[in-house]
Amino acid sequence: MPDTLEIHSLVVWLIFGMAAVTFVMVVFITAPYGRHMSEGWGPSLPARAGWILMETPPVLVFFGFYSMGQFRAETVPLIFLFLWQSHYIYRAYVFPFKTRHSGKEMPVLVLLLAVIFNSLNAYINARWISHFGQYSMDWLTDPRFIIGVVVFFSGMFINRQSDNILINLRKPGESGYKIPKGGLYRFVSCPNYLGELLEWLGWAIATWALAGLAFAIYTAANLAPRAVTNHKWYQDKFPDYPEKRRALIPFVI
Repeated sequence: MPDTLEIHSLVVWLIFGMAAVTFVMVVFITAPYGRHMSEGWGPSLPARAGWILMETPPVLVFFGFYSMGQFRAETVPLIFLFLWQSHYIYRAYVFPFKTRHSGKEMPVLVLLLAVIFNSLNAYINARWISHFGQYSMDWLTDPRFIIGVVVFFSGMFINRQSDNILINLRKPGESGYKIPKGGLYRFVSCPNYLGELLEWLGWAIATWALAGLAFAIYTAANLAPRAVTNHKWYQDKFPDYPEKRRALIPFVI
């Protein structure tokens, strides 16, 4: 495809625009997947298959564009490649097989929208770190890189710990929902979302690029309203739900 810095910049600003639209939509319309799955969204497919298809573009599209970059063999871009793939390979090919997706469905519409965003997002970030952006070895000692990587891995730890708590809530053969406890569930209803927000905030800081910032803002626009919806769902479903627990950010929201 024709590829210039101008085209790349246009797609970056498109992601910013998609973040604004997504935030407005998710505030008023609950995305129909997971516990909020509902009828009337057209054809669906098994949730596990949908999840794998949805999370595969960030793995393959990212690597494809990364491999075409003029700086693809340099140290800092390779570290960024490792950070990105350490998240998405797990999300695409490990996480779906740890969760109980039996009988659950995902609307094809949700899948298609996710694939479009994930592909565009993979393009802008991969193309920046391996081609348009320039990171010398000095970047490894830059406070932005160090802080960003620490925030990224802190978010990854929180995300995976929280997911594991949810996965292990039900014993084999059990069904239904329970109040999650432990980890940051002591403070918020969706620490898994908080962890993912921290990951991509860390990415934005470490890369110090508009592409990374666009991704971080989109993630917040998508997950923050979802966290509020999930929090309210817990409160409605469980009369004894902890009163001091917040939706997403401890002691704040």
